[in-house]
Amino acid sequence: MKFRIALALVWAFAVSTAGLVSAGTIWLDELDIHSAVQGWGKPHRNKSVDGHPLSIGGQQFKHGFGTHAESTLHIELDGGATRFSASVGVDDEVNKSPNSSVEFIVRGDGKALWKSGVMRAGDAAKDCEVDLTGVKSLVLEVSDADDGIDHDHADWADAKFETVLATTFATTGEPALVPVAPYLLTPPAPVTPRINGANVFGVRPGSPFMFMIPATGERPMTFSAQNLPQGLKLDPQTGRITGALSARGEFTVTLHAKNSLGAAEKKFRIVCGDQIALTPPMGWNSWNCFAGAVSAEHVKSAADAMVKSGLINHGWTYINVDDFWQNHRDSRDPTLHGPFRDAQGVIVPNSRFPDMKGLADYIHNLGLKAGLYSSPGPWTCGGCTASWKHEQQDAQTYAKWGFDYLKYDWCSYGSVADKEMTNPTNAKVWGETPPKNAQAILPYRVMGTFLRGQNRDMVFSLCQYGMASVWQWGGSVSGNCWRTTGDIRDTWKSMSDIGFNQDQAAPYAKPGNWNDPDMLVVGQVGWGELHPSRLTPDEQYTHISLWCLLSAPLLIGCDMTQLDDFTLNLLCNDEVLALDQDELGKEATCILKDGDVRVYAKELADGGRAFGFFNLGVTPANWNFKALPQFGLAGKQLVRDVWRQKDVATVDAADGNLPLTIPAHGVVLYKLTAAK
Repeated sequence: MKFRIALALVWAFAVSTAGLVSAGTIWLDELDIHSAVQGWGKPHRNKSVDGHPLSIGGQQFKHGFGTHAESTLHIELDGGATRFSASVGVDDEVNKSPNSSVEFIVRGDGKALWKSGVMRAGDAAKDCEVDLTGVKSLVLEVSDADDGIDHDHADWADAKFETVLATTFATTGEPALVPVAPYLLTPPAPVTPRINGANVFGVRPGSPFMFMIPATGERPMTFSAQNLPQGLKLDPQTGRITGALSARGEFTVTLHAKNSLGAAEKKFRIVCGDQIALTPPMGWNSWNCFAGAVSAEHVKSAADAMVKSGLINHGWTYINVDDFWQNHRDSRDPTLHGPFRDAQGVIVPNSRFPDMKGLADYIHNLGLKAGLYSSPGPWTCGGCTASWKHEQQDAQTYAKWGFDYLKYDWCSYGSVADKEMTNPTNAKVWGETPPKNAQAILPYRVMGTFLRGQNRDMVFSLCQYGMASVWQWGGSVSGNCWRTTGDIRDTWKSMSDIGFNQDQAAPYAKPGNWNDPDMLVVGQVGWGELHPSRLTPDEQYTHISLWCLLSAPLLIGCDMTQLDDFTLNLLCNDEVLALDQDELGKEATCILKDGDVRVYAKELADGGRAFGFFNLGVTPANWNFKALPQFGLAGKQLVRDVWRQKDVATVDAADGNLPLTIPAHGVVLYKLTAAK
């Protein structure tokens, strides 16, 4: 008997040390938490997202996982755990940021097993206890509690698993799809001339006019225009139209492009009036690749690449400098040290940007436009000098330098918002009883008024993350576009959560007023640490298709000097871009949900309709689109595959079906027009 017991103990020890059997505790920080996907920063083992000891509500913890909303960590349990426990909350390092709010969620095999409810900075840690019996796949999720991710530093403290038959668990950031190699859908542009881009352009009377005719085809190419209004001139070699218009009105011009192989022409409307940005802005922004490391040389290289890559010939126009062109309040980086403003109060750029006017001129000389960034508060999001109490002076400075675009980011304004509402000077802004959401509106109305007072058109981009239903009032403060969401990241969850939840703002989109679901996350991105976008090829087709259907501003976020063939192919499809630049300005909405399939429809100026068929599932979907009359279609319809730029079918709206195969997390993008 003693021999049998001893033999059993030896066997149990042997298989346990071989990793086949284990009963006990596995701490979360023993797993690979670096695969977590999160909205800002890096995941940290046993420390907060800023690298401090874990601390919630004044209580410190030895073990855990510091992250930042929106955050997901997938753990493959395969039934090997019986219980999960943790103490959760917002880390004390952001106690001075009362806007911090998150919700912790534990999901098992797709079902929510536990939710913390909304937790805020300073709250005591909340105990999490979850039965995991039989659970194969676990997700630890931190949401932004639907108010943006600003300072959402979240801790899974003292997190551990009670286990059977396991010594460790594999982790991933998001569920894995069947790998798909990059594939190109956009056909090469013809060697004969083709004029691309928007069909309409808005300018205010007296403002400098600058428009580059976007045309593909073999060079050299010459340009001309019929009925160009007085005050404008066209350079026949470059295709740049410059000058100024003094008279209000609408002018229909015929643009011509010619090379040795052929010629092209296009009707083009110039509208001189109160509104600019009659189609969504298209360009590049520095933040998603360089973040706080941006420099004038980075910006010039991006502008050069916009031209060299040929993107300029497809309508891409703006080169925008985001945060960190100014001096910083307390950075250790010597390139960010210096006076915030000179003796006259003029803002002083940091040493990385020695000549702001020269930078804008450099961009203009390439046929592009230049954008800049600030905040209505005392500091930008990154802690650099902002525009508080210097709004008029800054608007004048930006115009003097020659910038054409301003992104105005809420950030630190929350610390002075109450004070500004009682400021007698600001009371004059209303001239009547303050409207609903006056506190949110005030700083944008102030800057919008000063921008309109400059003898230069500057696109005004409101960046306050969709707070106070900005789409309802953004146009009233001279805004041209406004963020509807928190910051995007290069993950399926981030992109899809943002893109597929825009319907509430859609009725407010129109020429000059655009809902902005944030920048594009294709190519080499990384916010200072570059890597290829974590979106799969199909997810990137979804991303570009959806943003174009949404009439969204299109701002490339990658390192322009590292454009690969796939990314360039994504960004050069003129028929896809034409959906975004359609002059009717209607934003697509979701017209049908069927399981994992979402159907988005967009009315177009030529009477056609664009349809995006999206598959939110993790396997391909075979699906039929039918009953077309309920979607406003009648008679025979010509079906065009917009990505492949070819006609694929003619269907009768009364009884026709469109059979589709939609890739996992992918899209089929069609345009339907009445068949002739």
